[in-house]
Amino acid sequence: MRFKAFEKTILEINKLSLPGIETQLKMAPHFREQLLERYKEERKSAKPAAVLALFYPSPKGETLMVLILRKSYKGVHSAQVGFPGGKPESEDISKEATALRETREEIGVSSDKIKVIRELSSIYIPPSNFLVSLFLGIATMPLTFTLQESEVDAILEVSLTEFLDDKSEVYSEVLVSEGVTFEVPAFKLKEHIVWGATAMMLIEIKTMLNQILKK
Repeated sequence: MRFKAFEKTILEINKLSLPGIETQLKMAPHFREQLLERYKEERKSAKPAAVLALFYPSPKGETLMVLILRKSYKGVHSAQVGFPGGKPESEDISKEATALRETREEIGVSSDKIKVIRELSSIYIPPSNFLVSLFLGIATMPLTFTLQESEVDAILEVSLTEFLDDKSEVYSEVLVSEGVTFEVPAFKLKEHIVWGATAMMLIEIKTMLNQILKK
């Protein structure tokens, strides 16, 4: 889709009600309910975090969305695909400010290039005990990226066409813990499997975009 048309239409998303958990669950691993029960007490003191779903034009004017491939490390989100974002710092005046600062730090896109459209549904991530706030934003010019090499392994520039194609929704075997694999619903984007909380956030975005773009 041409970005000029997307830019005019995206503001309509503010008129929609958030689909929330009902839609998110379409991309939830089947063991999520068990995890929520296991982390019921921890959830009461969940740590805040914020991420940004950022859309922007390619040099040829097509609409893209940026995702990041995280570095491999000793942690629950090692080598996973996600949105730029992270934990709040003392200078952040809001959740939105956290998402924008983390986007600048992780992929080198400053807040003056980004227009935040709205906040979408938050999501709880049991293994890391984070409650993640999701923001949707656009940049109106093609972007260049500078990776935070300590945390980001690669940038994935996903076309809106690929994202909205139902063929991008798949089931995939993923390694959940040492030697344990499960089949989970996921997105396959740029040949990478995107599952878990990020997939749950993506399906809400996709659902809302389909509502406004197919009018």
